[in-house]
Amino acid sequence: MKVALLQQQYLDTKVKTIKASKEKITQAANSGAELIVLQELHQTEYFCQCEDTSFFTYANDFEEDVAFWSNIAKKNNIVLVTSLFEKRTAGLYHNTAVVFEKDGSVAGKYRKMHIPDDPGFYEKFYFTPGDLGFEPIQTSVGKLGVLICWDQWYPEAARIMTLKGAEILIYPTAIGWFDEDSDEEKQRQLESWITIQRSHAIANAIPVVSCNRVGFEPDPSGVLKDTQFWGNSFICGAQGEILAHANHQNEEILYANIEHSRTKEVRDIWPFLRDRRIEEYHCLLKRYCDI
Repeated sequence: MKVALLQQQYLDTKVKTIKASKEKITQAANSGAELIVLQELHQTEYFCQCEDTSFFTYANDFEEDVAFWSNIAKKNNIVLVTSLFEKRTAGLYHNTAVVFEKDGSVAGKYRKMHIPDDPGFYEKFYFTPGDLGFEPIQTSVGKLGVLICWDQWYPEAARIMTLKGAEILIYPTAIGWFDEDSDEEKQRQLESWITIQRSHAIANAIPVVSCNRVGFEPDPSGVLKDTQFWGNSFICGAQGEILAHANHQNEEILYANIEHSRTKEVRDIWPFLRDRRIEEYHCLLKRYCDI
């Protein structure tokens, strides 16, 4: 299966950004990609850099956005992973990945479970934690374990998706540097981000797809931290081997071929799932094992 990731920057407006995404999707589909993955909140700027209630209006278009990307998936005969701002009702919003089948139907959706609240990443202000659980989405190209950004730091999420039969882990992402950080600190953060996701691939013997934003985005409020999204989107195989890797500053369509049969080959030689001591893992259900 040929996979394509679209590493993009925000182009000042939703209209311009979506137009660029459409063109890149068509290009990727014409190049043979069957599965195309877009980055986190790919239609707009990463508005979570500040707390501003005016941004909730973005979620009002959720149903129209679903219809739009459904048509794109059908037109290009692809399985498409999107990342949209969902309004369920007034005051209740989610960071939601919607997966479309090749015929445009909704194969499933995932609501982001782990929600950060850090300077420049004020997501708890906007998003209610997901309530759909860690459920893989069945598609014509395989069973997709779709997670979102902050979820990528949690081995529990990757493991549960794997135990429920996911054949590939997918992380739409928005993460970057702040200018005041030293070059050494920026490199440590980047390497940690890549390493934790490759470790999910290794621990679960499953390919991992991580699609990040790129480009500079000023804080909309003008008073907090501006973000330079660090790109570095990548695809790795079931032993954590890098199959494709983008740089930190350019838009790019990243391609790789993934073979589901490779998972069996790796698990036959590294049977980590076989040797799990599930009867001894009760502590994982506690916040911290001090009592």
